[in-house]
Amino acid sequence: MRQHIELVVVSSVIAIIIAIPAGILITRPKFRKAEWVVSIIVNFLQTIPNLAVLALMISVLGIGFKTAVFALFLYSILPIFRNTVAGLDSIDKNLIDAAKGMGMKPSQILFRIELPNAVYSILAGVRTAVVLNIGTAALAYVIGGGGLGVWIFTGIQLFDNGYLLSGAIPVTLLAILADYLLRKLENVLVPKGSRREANT
Repeated sequence: MRQHIELVVVSSVIAIIIAIPAGILITRPKFRKAEWVVSIIVNFLQTIPNLAVLALMISVLGIGFKTAVFALFLYSILPIFRNTVAGLDSIDKNLIDAAKGMGMKPSQILFRIELPNAVYSILAGVRTAVVLNIGTAALAYVIGGGGLGVWIFTGIQLFDNGYLLSGAIPVTLLAILADYLLRKLENVLVPKGSRREANT
């Protein structure tokens, strides 16, 4: 359980640190032309099957925890990046124009107007990435990364439902718990007005 949580937390945090700033950067006027290139690369990474990513990473990083984290990180980027870009692009341009008219600097507009209004979409991407990671992390066992996949694959190999369920049930419960906690975080961070618009 500890190994599984570490895999998910480390890979998700790295993905958040990279994907959100990348999404913000790509929506700036100076870098807008590069959006399609970045989107193609990120989408391409997501289309590669899980096991293929693990196999490719083994040839570069070997087997173990680091390889599993990197593979999970690649799978986490797309939903976070895509939702960050979508959230920022969905903001009413009149709102930004009004902020400019008030004399706000670009950095002030970003942190006071854009991000607060895009936080619902960004957190939805984070929630999706984390929940997917929890399930995908079971494959870390294949490359010696540990986690609850040890019990799942051992149960499959031994045809033992006890082993299988002892891994599958905690994975399922972890995914449900993570989704619940992140939804609660949304309720705390998302402005009420934005929350109502998103729910409608």
